[in-house]
Amino acid sequence: MLEMRPDCERCGTDLPAEQPGAFICSFECTFCASCAEDMDDQCPNCGGELMDRPTRAKRLHDKFPPSTTRKFKG
Repeated sequence: MLEMRPDCERCGTDLPAEQPGAFICSFECTFCASCAEDMDDQCPNCGGELMDRPTRAKRLHDKFPPSTTRKFKG
């Protein structure tokens, strides 16, 4: 199951699990659409391809909660 990280690792933008607009690599490094585009859809951490992250319906958050651990280092 995807971790569904709550923010962009590059700029800190909130990325709610139930909304589109997040991009991830195979290691689940997570970026907003704007940062992913600036990086030519290539993860700066591992060099992998950044892909659209699927959404998780809000009704499933109690049973399958998204991560609350933020990765933005500011």
